[in-house]
Amino acid sequence: MKLCIPATAADLDAPIDERLGRAACFVLADSEAGVLVEARSNTQNRQAAEGAGVQAGRQIAELQPDAVLCAHCGPKAFRVLQAAGIAVYVGASGTVRDAVAAHRDGRLSETTDANVEGHW
Repeated sequence: MKLCIPATAADLDAPIDERLGRAACFVLADSEAGVLVEARSNTQNRQAAEGAGVQAGRQIAELQPDAVLCAHCGPKAFRVLQAAGIAVYVGASGTVRDAVAAHRDGRLSETTDANVEGHW
């Protein structure tokens, strides 16, 4: 399964970025092998005055992950990901590697809604 995790750097040992829409980058990892597949910068959305959640959601959708593992997900990003058929798991913490392990071990639950308000 291909997972997308917002991170502070393009590395499996990078901390998870708390804010999905304004994350430094998105790390794609293979949940079975636990390896980095790809990393994509989110610089343009990180500096955006508004619309970061929508644009980040679109960028993630282009990467075609099966799921997003994040600490928090706002309503606009959630709607974009939901429309693209991408599962969202909130409550991830630690590093990208920790989030992948938590998902693999069933310690993260899929959410049915955003867990923070917009402009969080």
